[in-house]
Amino acid sequence: MATDTLKSTSSAESATGGLRRLLLDNGALTALIVLVIAMSALSGDFLTTDNLLNVGVQAAVTAVLAFGVTFVIVSAGIDLSVGSVAALSATVLAWSATSHGVPVLIAVLLAVVTGIAAGLVNGFLIAYGKLPPFIATLAMLSVARGLSLVISEGSPIAFPDSVSHLGDTLGGWLPVPVLVMVVMGLLAAFVLARTYIGRSMYAIGGNEEAARLSGLRVKKQKLAIYALSGVFAAVAGVVLAARLSSAQPQAADGYELDAIAAVVIGGASLAGGTGKASGTLIGALILAVLRNGLNLLNVSAFWQQVVIGVVIALAVLLDTLRRKAGATPVAGASQGGKGRQAATYGLAAVVTVAIVGATSFLHNGSSSTANPKVGLSLSTLNNPFFVQIRSGAQAEAKKLGVDLTVTDAQNDASQQANQLQNFTSSSLGAIIVNPVDSDAASNSVKAADKAKIPVIAVDRGVNKASVDALVASDNVAGGELAAKTIGEKLGGKGKIVILQGQAGTSAARERAQGFAQGLKAYPGIQVVAQQPADFDRTKGLDVMSNLLQAHPDVQGVIAANDEMALGAIKALGSKAGTSVSVVGFDGTPDGLNAVKDGTLYASVAQQPSQLGKIAVDNALKALEGKKVEETIKVPVKVVTKENVAGFTG
Repeated sequence: MATDTLKSTSSAESATGGLRRLLLDNGALTALIVLVIAMSALSGDFLTTDNLLNVGVQAAVTAVLAFGVTFVIVSAGIDLSVGSVAALSATVLAWSATSHGVPVLIAVLLAVVTGIAAGLVNGFLIAYGKLPPFIATLAMLSVARGLSLVISEGSPIAFPDSVSHLGDTLGGWLPVPVLVMVVMGLLAAFVLARTYIGRSMYAIGGNEEAARLSGLRVKKQKLAIYALSGVFAAVAGVVLAARLSSAQPQAADGYELDAIAAVVIGGASLAGGTGKASGTLIGALILAVLRNGLNLLNVSAFWQQVVIGVVIALAVLLDTLRRKAGATPVAGASQGGKGRQAATYGLAAVVTVAIVGATSFLHNGSSSTANPKVGLSLSTLNNPFFVQIRSGAQAEAKKLGVDLTVTDAQNDASQQANQLQNFTSSSLGAIIVNPVDSDAASNSVKAADKAKIPVIAVDRGVNKASVDALVASDNVAGGELAAKTIGEKLGGKGKIVILQGQAGTSAARERAQGFAQGLKAYPGIQVVAQQPADFDRTKGLDVMSNLLQAHPDVQGVIAANDEMALGAIKALGSKAGTSVSVVGFDGTPDGLNAVKDGTLYASVAQQPSQLGKIAVDNALKALEGKKVEETIKVPVKVVTKENVAGFTG
């Protein structure tokens, strides 16, 4: 009797321990299942074929980058350069194929060679130069991004049509980026599990000195490991550029952090020695599901960053708990272990399908809201101008009874493409887009057009795609007004500097074009320097401080937005508004206050609140099938101290 009791207790403890071990060994998979179930329960738009394919597409670039980073992290290294290398590789492909007539196949090979070269430089600096991986790859991050901007001259380059098909679908439904992700994932799994270099990665990550003493050529292996990371980065860059129909010099900015996060969430240890391709794929899917679901639930982009940061921290905590609990390492597995792993994945799939199928009934038969739904994708909310567009749109939406969903692309064309995909696959009636880049938004807008969803562009147009209306000020005309204002203020003579916007954005290009055209009427005005300050006040301060060292006698400043103008004013100190006249652009509240104070001579005001208001009005008209004008111009106005009191914005 006692023996039976002990056996029963032992079996129960064994079952509990087995379940605990299963959860610890498959924490990322468990988290993915929970996320899918939760999003399915919370949003009726999540569990649709189109949206699930969106998740796959949105995970593709991060996953391919992360597969390459997995090699590095397994070997106890780090690679911060993969995002920049991806952008550089895509730029090389587009530049060589379109600007220099290189055959597309050779251009693709050049892109891959670019990734390999960047990886080899990283590997050489780390293995032979003895630089810490963090420092070496951080340097490559800057070098690759700079070369991308130099080659492209700061502007997107159209992608060859034959390569752009990588961003399309097969059979009208299966996205090519998903296929590329699967192929690269299988390749990564093969390298890790079946090749000599894969076993070397685990050996180096487990104990580099022991690996060296056992006869492993550690330095050469590191060269190969970082070169492999470069190859995967190049492929990711090509896929990303194909989705955007153009090579963006600022593309994949910050993606290295997502790639590292995906690897860590997938169960790899930053200490090295553990990690697998399947875990990395799950990590990338978790990030994609999170962003997709939070978009569908209309969660603020700022809170999305908080949530993703918490998920990464929890993933590292789980890794620590797993190692303390002595969970099965993921470096390798016996045939039996692989069989159990396959069974685990199969069981997880069955459980997920069953529970998700049950939760879908929560949304069946539910009545949809009577209010029309509109999505607004803004290029950034880290700028008062676009915050005012949002405020104007939200006020008008509230007045008209429109449910408005606002997303922030954070000046990332790829992230905006994801957001527009989410809008298209959900139950929105109309879409308002303020493009990060006019070319990069084209494919997403075409998809919305195909789905019969009206699209209104605000502030910036969309190239190579049809929108129902464009609500905008004329950036070129505004730039000419700014040039005329500074020219008249200086009496047609003097030295000025120009603070340009973020390289690669259409607003920066158009305003710079306007400045150049307007200054032709003032041959006595000498532009002594032109430097980008990325539409940012802090960078405007730093760039202007540097330029003053070389040009202390400058008499005027034109800034492509008020934020940079305010930074320049700070750098100028007492000179602002006295010996140096500063002209900004946008008419933001802070800019107008500076005009009142006399430190900012003038601002070319665009009335952003009106842009948002008119965009919502026209989105509702288009949604209701009413006729809208193709172009609605909101007039710009030069605001100075004389007329600022009567300007409402």
